Amino acid sequence: MTTSDRPHSDRLHVDRPDAAAEPPVLDDTDFRSALARLDAAGRLTKVGGPLDPIDEVAGLLAALDGDRAVLVEHVTGHSIPVVGNVLASPANCMAAFGLDRLGIRAVLTRALGTPIDPVTTGGPAPAQQVVLTGDEIDVGAALPVLRHTPGDSGRFITAGVVLVTDPETGVPNASYHRLQLIGRDRTGIKLDFGRHLRAAFERAQASGARLPIAVCLGTDISLMHAAAYMGSQMPEQASELAAAGALRGAPLELVPCVSQPLAVPRGTEIVLEGYIDPADTVVEGPFGEFVGYPSDVGPAPIFQVTALTRRADAVYHAISGAGRETVMLRKYVLEASALRAIRQSVPIVTDVDLTAGGLHRFHLVAQIAKRSSRDDGFERNAMLAAFAALKDLDRVIVVDDDIDPSDPFEVEYATATRFEASRDLVLIPGARGHEYVRVSDGGRRTKLGVDATVPFADRERFRRVSFAPVDLGSLNARDTPGSPAAPWLTADVAAS
Repeated sequence: MTTSDRPHSDRLHVDRPDAAAEPPVLDDTDFRSALARLDAAGRLTKVGGPLDPIDEVAGLLAALDGDRAVLVEHVTGHSIPVVGNVLASPANCMAAFGLDRLGIRAVLTRALGTPIDPVTTGGPAPAQQVVLTGDEIDVGAALPVLRHTPGDSGRFITAGVVLVTDPETGVPNASYHRLQLIGRDRTGIKLDFGRHLRAAFERAQASGARLPIAVCLGTDISLMHAAAYMGSQMPEQASELAAAGALRGAPLELVPCVSQPLAVPRGTEIVLEGYIDPADTVVEGPFGEFVGYPSDVGPAPIFQVTALTRRADAVYHAISGAGRETVMLRKYVLEASALRAIRQSVPIVTDVDLTAGGLHRFHLVAQIAKRSSRDDGFERNAMLAAFAALKDLDRVIVVDDDIDPSDPFEVEYATATRFEASRDLVLIPGARGHEYVRVSDGGRRTKLGVDATVPFADRERFRRVSFAPVDLGSLNARDTPGSPAAPWLTADVAAS
């Protein structure tokens, strides 16, 4: 280990996507295998409980948000444990995949370009060791579904990856949608406008047909990430199931549902099968959303559950709506797609980071490597390309390649010493963003670009001092109290 742990301008940033090796084939992306890797890495905190599914479990997840995953072993009134915060931090994501930051980005980039269709197999599947149908179904009694905040209108299933086949195009789709319990075998399902599942539902609704869906809880982490791609990265004609295969580097293995004409990953912890009713709605919400505010109340279609299947020893995956796992699921997905899109226009962009404070969605830092004065100005092009690639971005900071875009200290240093507001601030008024941002006008707001780069000709003037690296391991460095060189340093300071 050396003391020089921050990049300096004489040591260019080497953690670059273009320097990454060929993405590996991922042999095992099963949900519980990912949990086992988290546990082995010391990233899974086990809590004995019991904790109540009404507010208490979610309160614990919020208290430990952004850190280790949490397994609540005993939930009041239920035999199934709850796991949350699974992918709530970069450290958790890397442990779950068994890859570093660039390895995750590499497999997610592969998911965008080389789809691999899933394979459907027969035979016994872990996801169907327990099968409930008809009058046996009582979702709220069978599963420890949480009420996440006291202000929520009820108990919500939040981590479900919803699988559907579009009734007109025949293209499979996977996406996240919350489900509010409204009966033993019925939920409301939130379908935002512009989402592919809503488009499929409206096509089925126009013909008066039911739309079969399957909701996977605790499913293959390749599918969990593929389902987090948004429409601009995963158009309607693309299949998230094939993208999950591409992410893995091998086909996703599915098993047919027991009551609907769909198939689900065979190792999924819990599956709800059923259909969305074309004719009926229910009042849904409020619910604590990812922006930290409660959602509006409004009508939502009804999901009729026709089968509940699960592993015999299933674990229930919960994602806090206002927690970091919600946004972390999209961090690497959006970074991979943003870098790919931006570099098509500005090839000298070398890295990007979607910041935690920007909910891994609204604020992006882009790193650019200028190699001559002819590259001056491309930092502004990079801003525009980023805003075009990700609609929800509201702020883009561009830094030089001696600044680590994933290090908040480095980025703030660049803005403190290389940004002059009178000339380096770029404003784009009236641009489209996310409608959940309350300061906006229905999603329209001024977007902000910050040019924290220096002209190529001035690079030497802005070069930071550097220090000789020191290997502490060879210097008998220690943290124990006391020192022969300073006898007055003792462990019993209070006694003096």
